[in-house]
Amino acid sequence: MESVVSVHGLRKRYGHFEAVAGIDLEVQRGEIFAFLGPNGAGKTTTVEILEGFRARTDGQVSVLGIDPAKGDAEWRNRVGAVLQESNAEPGLTVRESLQLYSGYYLHPRDIDETIALVGLEEKADTLGPQLSGGQRRRLDVALALIGDPELIFLDEPTTGFDPSARRTAWHVIHGLRGLGKTVFLTTHYMDEAEQLADRIAVIADGRIVAEGTPGTLGGRNRMAATIRFTLPAEVGSDELPPELRALLAGEDGRVTLTSDTPLAHVGELAEWAQSRGIDLPDLDVRRPNLEEVYLELTRGES
Repeated sequence: MESVVSVHGLRKRYGHFEAVAGIDLEVQRGEIFAFLGPNGAGKTTTVEILEGFRARTDGQVSVLGIDPAKGDAEWRNRVGAVLQESNAEPGLTVRESLQLYSGYYLHPRDIDETIALVGLEEKADTLGPQLSGGQRRRLDVALALIGDPELIFLDEPTTGFDPSARRTAWHVIHGLRGLGKTVFLTTHYMDEAEQLADRIAVIADGRIVAEGTPGTLGGRNRMAATIRFTLPAEVGSDELPPELRALLAGEDGRVTLTSDTPLAHVGELAEWAQSRGIDLPDLDVRRPNLEEVYLELTRGES
């Protein structure tokens, strides 16, 4: 795999305060990479260094094979960015905004194709300020795409969206992978990271504290699972087989078991229930979700 972003020993100091404390990162071509962290953890500083907007104190950084601190106009033609906040161009429609921005690039994409890609065909002749929040964000993505970049930074792309608008935005972001783009995503929504990202890195207190896929981050795939179910009123948890009673973690109307081998224990539970003629219609088995893992990884961060 080819690295599009390569970071080794990156540091950023402000006087005696070290905002980024020697991190390493690799982002591969064609993947969606999510960079997560609490406010003040060093996330924004790192992204601004990668985008060439902020100077680093120490370390090696390569973005598309170039040091961002030395990136020229040709390099910037290969990088797109969707900032967390932006304003519509006053007096311009969606199409006119894209026409304006396309003039900034050497090899811009086709304007109508780009409008269709983000699902704004019916709003092509609508003034930017008249778009809804979700439509405005899709225009932001279109403006980032019009230069046909290889790498796109998306900073909190769905903040403030309602659930329907977020799902639409996710569909657009998924489509970027299909175009062969590499996406560097920052978000505070764990479900967004889980739905979109191929890999995730978590920064806390200026250091990378975990990296992996959504399913393996922080050892999530090896964490104990909870098995929850409701027994009939006439059956108590003390009637469970001894092996299952040993897993008992609590009762709040439902019985909760904690298991390192949930498949085996669910099978044992099912066999016991069937032998007693008991139905367990609300049986639920799950490992800690991504948000729980994230909160544990960043515990203590202000």
